[in-house]
Amino acid sequence: MLPHDLPVPFALLIVSLAVTVIVALRYLLASGLFALATARVRPGLYAGRGEQIAREVRWSLLSAAIYGAPAGIVLWGWNHFGWTMISADFAALPWWYHPLSVLIYLLVQDTCFYWSHRWMHQPRLFRIAHAVHHQSRPPTAWTAMSFHPIEALTGAIVVPVLVFFVPINVAMLGLVLTVATVMGVTNHMGWEMFPRWLVHSALGKWLITASHHERHHEEYLCNFGLYFRIWDRLCGTDKGLSRRIVAEAGHARGAATS
Repeated sequence: MLPHDLPVPFALLIVSLAVTVIVALRYLLASGLFALATARVRPGLYAGRGEQIAREVRWSLLSAAIYGAPAGIVLWGWNHFGWTMISADFAALPWWYHPLSVLIYLLVQDTCFYWSHRWMHQPRLFRIAHAVHHQSRPPTAWTAMSFHPIEALTGAIVVPVLVFFVPINVAMLGLVLTVATVMGVTNHMGWEMFPRWLVHSALGKWLITASHHERHHEEYLCNFGLYFRIWDRLCGTDKGLSRRIVAEAGHARGAATS
């Protein structure tokens, strides 16, 4: 807890720096764990890509500061003045609303990401900002936050704005951030972690996993979504799954059962 008599600019700076460190550590931990899993499950997949990974980590740590600053300001305001519609009391909201609030946040994030991502693929914006992310070809477990600051800002403001308008319990907000972290990393790590029966199921046709997002990194002008394939399918930008990842998943499955 910060002293209440601490000047506001210093308080905001301290909290923003603290949240930046948390976001950076969350990135390093999540990406590191999935990179380790990749080394065990797909040995050699990242061989020879040390320079790419180092670049991804540098851009990602800069992105952590851009994500941390608005989140820190919102956290400070909530703690001191009750800003936002975040609730610490689970009983303050109906039990049925808690999973609904998570879904609302994910759907809004997905919508904002789809349209900002598609916008970033306009030639001029791509050259200025989004090309940084697409330098990772193919992506790795370290790619998820490898953004130019302009692109990082488009993602960093969504949840801090949402908490002023959509009620959510702090635990459910933590779940939203966990889903964002895990899906961001697993969608980029270059192999399919989720089981074939899910990826190729009726439900899987609406969900984004590495098999789907990898095709975006292969062809660019398709598969723009974050969590769901809803907007891609509505707008005709869904081109299905990466043939490479699907083929490699099939080979790995065959090897495991032989």
